[in-house]
Amino acid sequence: MKSCYAILAVTGLMALAPGVNADTYQVDPVHSTVGFSVKHLAISTVRGVFTNFEGTIEFDAKKPEASKARGTVKTASVNTQMEARDKHLRSPDFFDAEKYPEIQFQTVSARKDGEEWVVKGRFTMHGVMREIELRGTLEGPVKDPWGKTRIGLSATTTINRQDYGLLWSQKLDSGGLVVGDLVKIELQIEAVAQ
Repeated sequence: MKSCYAILAVTGLMALAPGVNADTYQVDPVHSTVGFSVKHLAISTVRGVFTNFEGTIEFDAKKPEASKARGTVKTASVNTQMEARDKHLRSPDFFDAEKYPEIQFQTVSARKDGEEWVVKGRFTMHGVMREIELRGTLEGPVKDPWGKTRIGLSATTTINRQDYGLLWSQKLDSGGLVVGDLVKIELQIEAVAQ
């Protein structure tokens, strides 16, 4: 489960770099979630979130594929609703939050694939940078009751924590792992135009 946090990282996952005809949106953490899930004992799924993250999106409504995003997640903010497990996740066995305080994501490209968007980007966690692919949807823009413009993004991807040096594990007699290697990252992002 502890390996899941890396996911989020992605979490980081939602700040965009400025485009020519783009509007700048700031991720609204009160209405956003950076979450992850991982198999525990090969029989159940444990979920967690990061509670401290930020991001910006440069959104071009006329040419959404030209939009850019950048996001940062603070690894020490991992929360799985069990303090002992969260402490272990922050330790050198997993995120090593003291040495690697952030997970970062920055877009490289975006394209439409049917009803979904496919966003490629550089994902950095535990000192390792790899390119990942997020799949999801884009909603809006819409005006909120206070006159501000907002967009919504939902996206998921799956990473292997071993690829980022999160190697701690224990094998079960049945051959499975206490903590699975595959971590699903799930983003629900609402962002406000600045």
